[in-house]
Amino acid sequence: MNSVWTDNVNMPHFDKLEGEVKTDVLIIGGGITGLLCAYFLQERGVDYLLAEGRSICSGVTGNTTGKITAQHGLMYADLLKKEGTERTRMYLDANRKALDKYFMLCRNIDCDFEEKNNFVYSINNKSKLEREADALRKVGYDALLQDPTELPFSTVGAVGFAHQAQFHPLKFLAHIAEGLNIYENTFVTKLSENTALTERARITYQKLVFATHFPIDNKHGLYFLKMYQDRSYVLALENAPLVKDMYINEDKRGMSFRSYQDLLLVGGGSHRTGQEGGKWQELRTYAGKYYPRAKERYYWAAQDCMTLDNIPYIGLYSKSMPQCFVATGYHKWGMTSAMAAAMILTDKIVGKENPYEAVFNPSRNILKPQLFINGAETTVNLLIPTTKRCPHLGCALKWNETEHSWDCPCHGSRFDEDGGLIDNPANGDWKRE
Repeated sequence: MNSVWTDNVNMPHFDKLEGEVKTDVLIIGGGITGLLCAYFLQERGVDYLLAEGRSICSGVTGNTTGKITAQHGLMYADLLKKEGTERTRMYLDANRKALDKYFMLCRNIDCDFEEKNNFVYSINNKSKLEREADALRKVGYDALLQDPTELPFSTVGAVGFAHQAQFHPLKFLAHIAEGLNIYENTFVTKLSENTALTERARITYQKLVFATHFPIDNKHGLYFLKMYQDRSYVLALENAPLVKDMYINEDKRGMSFRSYQDLLLVGGGSHRTGQEGGKWQELRTYAGKYYPRAKERYYWAAQDCMTLDNIPYIGLYSKSMPQCFVATGYHKWGMTSAMAAAMILTDKIVGKENPYEAVFNPSRNILKPQLFINGAETTVNLLIPTTKRCPHLGCALKWNETEHSWDCPCHGSRFDEDGGLIDNPANGDWKRE
C-alpha cells in the first residue's frame, strides 16, 4: 500500500541522535511542516535541531495528493459569515502567500511542479457555488465560475481558483531536506521544561515546535478536545482519461481528481478514523462504473486532523507554554497550510510579527458544535468495556478489517496488528494482551 510518491523517490537519510545536545529551537516531527520550519530557520541563521521518530516524510506527508491551492473546498462563504471580512481575507492571503512561496522555491527544484486551475464542483447545488464566488468577491478575489467538461459525469458547475499548482511532494521535500540539521529514528519519549528525552539522547532547548501532525502533549492546549482525525482514500489509475486541472466535490462524500504523469488520481471514501466508511471499495466501485478500462496501479490512505472550525491551529501551543509552538489541524489542505505554518512560526520564533497569525491562533474560542461531538465520542468510547485501549487517553480501540489496524475513534491513533504505533497522538506502541 505505497503511494505513488513513496514508490518514486529516494529520500535522504540521517543519523540517530545520541548523547547530550543543546539547541535554541527543537522541532519535533519530520513531515512537511517540520522540514519547512527547519529550512526557513536555517535560512535565517537560527540554531535548531529536528528530531524525527522514524524517517522523514514516512507518515502523513507521503500520503497526500500533492495539490497546492488556496481553495480549501467551499469554506469562504461560511468563513465570511462566521469570522467577518478581515479574518476571511487574512486566511485567503496567508494561503496565497504560501502558494507564491511554492512557485518561487519550485523554480529550481525538480519535483514535477505544474501550474493548474483548481475547481470545487457540485452535482446538484449551483446556488452553493454562487454563494462561494460572491463571498470571494467580497474579500477581493475574482473566482472562476464555469461548467467542468472533463469529468465523467454531469455537474451543475464549479467555482475555481486560477494559477494554483500540483507537484510531487516527496521530490520537493527530498531537496528541501538536504543539508538540514535532522536526526532520524530519534523518538521523543518524554518532555519536561526545556528538555526532551529520547532513547539515547537528552536535548536541551529554548524554544519548541510541535510538528507531529497531532500534538503529543496532553497537559496543555486541550487539543484532544479541539480535534479529531479523518481518513480518506486514493486510487491511482492507468488507462483512464486524464484531467487537465484539479477537482474536488463540495460534498465530502464525493470524489476528487488530479492527474500525475499517465495516472489519474481519484480520492474519496472519507470517514472519521475508527468509524465505518466507504474506503477503497467505494472508489473501486466508482472507478468500475466510470472507468471500466482502467487498471489500479497504486492505492493508499491519508489521515487528517480536523479542527472545530476548519481553520488550522498555528501559533503558541498554549498560554501556559510561552516558548512552545504548534502547527496542526490542516483539514485535508496540508500543502499550503504547512507552508503558511512554517512562515508564521519562523516569524514568531525570531520575534517578527506575522500579519496572518491572528486568524490561526490556537487559543481562539472553542465553543463550537464540533466540540460537543468530540466530547460525546470520547465519553462513549471511554465507557466501552474492553482491554484493547489506546495508550493516549484510554479510549477503546476498534479493529479496522480493511487496513488490518487497531484504530482509536476518539483522537485517531492507529496501531498495527502487533500493537506498533502507526499514527499519533499516542506517543508509543500499544501492546496486545
